[in-house]
Amino acid sequence: MPLSKPQELVAENNARFRVCVSGRRFGKSYLSIRELCRAAALPDQECLFLAPSYRMAKHLIWDQIKDKLKSLRWVDQTNEAELIIRLKSGSKIYLKGAENKDSLRGGGYNFVALDEFQDMDPTVWTEVLRPTLSDRQGRALFTGTPRGVGSFSYEMYTMAQSTKDWASFKFTTAEGGIVSLDEIEQARRDLDLKTFEQEYNATFNTYSGMVYYNFSRDDTIKTIDVSHTPEIHVGIDFNLDPLSVAIAVIQNHNILFIDELVMKGSNTDDVCDELRRRYPTARIIMYPDPAGKAKHTASGGRSDHSILRNAGFQVNVRHVHTPVRDRVNSVNSKLKNAKGIRSMFIDPKCRQIIKSLERLTYKEGTSVIHKDGEHDHMADAVGYLTDFIYPIKPEVTTEQPTRWAFGGTTSTGRSQ
Repeated sequence: MPLSKPQELVAENNARFRVCVSGRRFGKSYLSIRELCRAAALPDQECLFLAPSYRMAKHLIWDQIKDKLKSLRWVDQTNEAELIIRLKSGSKIYLKGAENKDSLRGGGYNFVALDEFQDMDPTVWTEVLRPTLSDRQGRALFTGTPRGVGSFSYEMYTMAQSTKDWASFKFTTAEGGIVSLDEIEQARRDLDLKTFEQEYNATFNTYSGMVYYNFSRDDTIKTIDVSHTPEIHVGIDFNLDPLSVAIAVIQNHNILFIDELVMKGSNTDDVCDELRRRYPTARIIMYPDPAGKAKHTASGGRSDHSILRNAGFQVNVRHVHTPVRDRVNSVNSKLKNAKGIRSMFIDPKCRQIIKSLERLTYKEGTSVIHKDGEHDHMADAVGYLTDFIYPIKPEVTTEQPTRWAFGGTTSTGRSQ
């Protein structure tokens, strides 16, 4: 299976445990597929692909690895419900999510690939997966993008540099050779400097102080004169105390926050009524918390999302939560990108939005946001809106080589 030069460095390394930290679109999942197939080519191997969630595991590699192995005629049986591939060699490949770590206990594996490991609970590795490799002397590959200094990804990367039987690698997006330089330059324009360095140059940032470090009272706050609002965009966090709503218009790719709602002891029906009262003729587009799809007994079995739709609002929502880090980065990138251009502004009357972006902080010495209940809810509302319209992870068309070859086998399945 052909690899890029950086991917080859990882694949050809004989360390039992390998940690590969890289920029976006480096080809991490492709590398994991290759290594899973190489491990499963041996007889009677138990191989696991783990992503932060079950849904993500299926999205990242299920169709690709299943179709490729079928084309090689290696597959004996596939289980679509449980995401298991049984091969003619007697080996099995499992795809699972790390969100329920107790479900991972009890097995034994010859090889484990942890993709986007930076977004997993560290105990998934230390308490659950590491013991599953012991009796088989199993191997592991960690792939992901960096989080900040002091994070799980940072600790694993630095530990692997000086620990026997471990190896660590770090590559930028450009070094991966998959994403064009033009696309990388576009990302530089779209993202703020700190985010670009982390997501494309694989830099471990130091987190301290403000979460929204690109917020500036002098530059972000300005009176916004919007006399006519034919369309408004509304981010909403469904926390009941308070229920937080950030209201914006979009002009020339600028997000202009013109209004807000902070409603204690209220519900989603109250929000709908108030939005219609304030903006009776506007087309209203909502960007809610994905968790709002769940039904509530207190709402007569209705979900928050269905209440918004029944009120006549358009609801734009992701199927699963974007990682908090990505939501934060999307907001910081609109506050100021790597070129120094600002495209998010807030009217002075939006006092809670201003307070939330200005005062939300990280817990000391970590990249974990301090959820104080006072500043995080409105910041989440701003983040849901911003991340949906201007995500930091746009779909990028990339190509990997299509000819597979390892262990003396070509893509036709015949020996060389």
